[in-house]
Amino acid sequence: MSAPMPVESIATAQSVLHPAGPDASIIADFAWVLFGGGALIFIGVMALLVLAVRRRPEPVNARRWIVGAGFAFPVVVLSILLVWSTWRSAELTPQTSKGAITVGVTAKMWWWEVRYHDPASGRQIASANEIRIPVGRPVYIGLTSSDVIHSLWIPALNGKMDTVPGRVTGLTLRADKPGVYRGQCAEYCGEQHARMALHVVAMPQDEFDRWLAKEAQPAASTAGAPNEQLLERGRAAFLQQRCQACHTVRGIGDTGGVEALAENALLGPDLTHIGSRLHIAAGTLRNHRGTLAGWVADPQAIKPGARMPAAADLDGETLHALAAYLEHLK
Repeated sequence: MSAPMPVESIATAQSVLHPAGPDASIIADFAWVLFGGGALIFIGVMALLVLAVRRRPEPVNARRWIVGAGFAFPVVVLSILLVWSTWRSAELTPQTSKGAITVGVTAKMWWWEVRYHDPASGRQIASANEIRIPVGRPVYIGLTSSDVIHSLWIPALNGKMDTVPGRVTGLTLRADKPGVYRGQCAEYCGEQHARMALHVVAMPQDEFDRWLAKEAQPAASTAGAPNEQLLERGRAAFLQQRCQACHTVRGIGDTGGVEALAENALLGPDLTHIGSRLHIAAGTLRNHRGTLAGWVADPQAIKPGARMPAAADLDGETLHALAAYLEHLK
């Protein structure tokens, strides 16, 4: 059995010029052709400008220049680009869920809800701001929105697709190699549009299967942990602060009422396995105990307009314990 992939060390830039999948490679070809063509035209225009400045004025055939440079040249160039782009576009993967793994993504202000299908139980598995996919297999992302129009764009894997309230659109992703690929909301959606990111983690099939099976499990128990007392204090703070009114954490309640409330909380991201995610706050911060504590203490200082209240009444020790408990949820 191979060791887990150190995904943090191989994150790629958010750039269409660094393709990691077949569709992204085709889109990158479009970009290079347009860059190259634009550069050649620019050089040609600058050369004509230099000649015009350096040479003495001479009579010119204006009609020839208008017909040749103003009509014939753009018609020929654009016709070639049209034929070539039509041919290359036909090679893009059809946006269909047939034969693909299906992942549901709901865009919200300003984060992403992600849902998988558990093959063992048939239930949905909820996560947030991170999509994990197996390498070499097509994954169909079913997209919708709960509020306004957003747009999902992961340049290294495919083009962008809008998410529209009341409708379901689709985007097919396929990664050719393991890695972490950053995505972004590409449609202005409000105050924190620029900080509405997510990451796609592509991993070998066996690692993905193990991860999905673990993701289907309830929250990690604090019993027997080396710092059990600290974690229990953090768990108690989570319940006392009524965090479960907005966030789902499967299996944290001592009573049916509290756990039922946690199971059906939909306002905020699912936190059942938040400790295993690479980032928090929709890609804004790397995920560790310090950033978790800072986010809980005052999210508005980090992401103004975020729909999460500050926990200003928590003392330092309790805040540290709560952050330790959240980090424990893996």
